Amino acid sequence: MTVIDKIAWIRLEDGAILSSRSRGKDVYYIPGGKREPGESDMATLTREIREELSVSIAVDTAEHVGTFDAQAHGHPDGTIVRMTCYSADYQGTLQPASEIEEIVWLTHADRHRVSPVDQIIFDHLHQTARLR
Repeated sequence: MTVIDKIAWIRLEDGAILSSRSRGKDVYYIPGGKREPGESDMATLTREIREELSVSIAVDTAEHVGTFDAQAHGHPDGTIVRMTCYSADYQGTLQPASEIEEIVWLTHADRHRVSPVDQIIFDHLHQTARLR
């Protein structure tokens, strides 16, 4: 089994979650990305969000939301993505950058539009009344 180690930013506003779509992709993903060797969760989170969404994460406000595993979208069977998720405040104006083509706010009704691991996260947030 191969595990892809990713850190993700859970940003909820008015019961909707911030999601992004990379160029050439047909599904949305919770913003974040893969850890570089030796990088901490917070270092990964701040780097990825700055690269993808042009904002700075307020590390002192970060809270662990959960860690979720699922079959990695677009990878061979047995490739698991492990998403360690944090909520946090931010400074700046959200705008797509790098490989990100679009950012959107999604609700649980949109779960069919996201990757398998994000579907698990959407279900968790919906069951805990954070995602409408």
